[in-house]
Amino acid sequence: MTNNQQINYTGPFITMVFLFFIVGFLTVVNQQFQSPLQEALLSNVGGLKNTLAVMVTFAWFLSYPLTGGIGARMVNKHGYKNTMVRALVVVAVGCAIFEASVLLQKFSDGIAIQFGDTSIPYAYFLFLIGAYVVGAGVTIMQVVINPYLIACEVKGTSDVQRQNIGGSSNSIGTTLAPFFVGGIIFGGATVVTLDNLIIPFIAFIVVILLVAFLITKLKLPNIANTTAEGGEKLERSIWSFRHLTLGVIAIFIYVGVEVCVGANLVMNAKAEANWIELAATMGSLYWGGMLVGRLIGSAISKVPARTQLTVTSIAAALLVIGSMLTDCLWLLVAVGLFHSVMWPSTFALAVKGLGKYTSAGSGALMIGVLGGGVMPLLQAALADWWGGDWTATWIIVIIGEVYLLYYALLGSRIRKQDLIAE
Repeated sequence: MTNNQQINYTGPFITMVFLFFIVGFLTVVNQQFQSPLQEALLSNVGGLKNTLAVMVTFAWFLSYPLTGGIGARMVNKHGYKNTMVRALVVVAVGCAIFEASVLLQKFSDGIAIQFGDTSIPYAYFLFLIGAYVVGAGVTIMQVVINPYLIACEVKGTSDVQRQNIGGSSNSIGTTLAPFFVGGIIFGGATVVTLDNLIIPFIAFIVVILLVAFLITKLKLPNIANTTAEGGEKLERSIWSFRHLTLGVIAIFIYVGVEVCVGANLVMNAKAEANWIELAATMGSLYWGGMLVGRLIGSAISKVPARTQLTVTSIAAALLVIGSMLTDCLWLLVAVGLFHSVMWPSTFALAVKGLGKYTSAGSGALMIGVLGGGVMPLLQAALADWWGGDWTATWIIVIIGEVYLLYYALLGSRIRKQDLIAE
């Protein structure tokens, strides 16, 4: 069996870092479409405007539990490289569905389904399908990227440090995405229309397919002891590992609170007159805070993942409480700094000691990413229920931070029966 130390993983590592940029960029671009879609497609839906707008994010994250396991099986069957190429093709197909949605709305005179006084365009439902398909491709990409970053040993780095480097690249994408949507796609627009999306989606398709082609030309070796080899059957259920099972819940909560702030902060800001510019600024500063935090985290190799998750969950909870008490949205923007290292810390704690179960564990953790769709949708429904007031809805984030603190202190500890002999 090939030993990881005998392979130079620097090139593959850099490739995964770049692909993590694409993941972050596309994820936040999708979230940033919530408010524009609300203006362009959902003007006649009455009191469901917030809920239906956030459904775009829900559709994206719904793909994680439905395709995470598929991604893990693809890695076991086709290897990391071929799985990544397939994932990128799926992303391109999803972007093509986005394009079809825009063209349908443009050339169908806004044909819609009527529910009394409520009118929902068919293009909206097609856009939801596109969000799901792109999310599925991104899910499979992450099934490849995350364990690869942890397992491919690069001299002078730790597993959490490599995750933070990848996360920093991801955050560059998330930071640029709000400016791309607010400043380039809808920049200077006084009225939001989907016509602005026709050229960008075509560009997305071309770029993603080009990246897929380039990946086929690169060397991305498989990593020993991270997959079931040669049709090997795993003896244990992946859910028998307590720290992994609780880790899936932690990922659900973490991604949920991250997206609640990152996406619904923009929805909350819509009450302001200059909401397009303000949303772009707040969104970029929030994701920019995550970038700064991950850059700091990537330079910290000696601080244990458990300590990082403990400190950041406490700090984030205090900031959200402060925002609720003072009605200051800028405190929510600052939460991004502390959310920054939660993903790599939680992921590293959840897959620690899994050995040949690592790939399956990574796929299981992708199920938890559904939290990024469920929790913001629940928050939006509460906002609609309370007449459009978002203030009290941030209690959802506080509860989430408390669970993450529990996982850091207790839930992530590995039981003796869960130790895998190497």
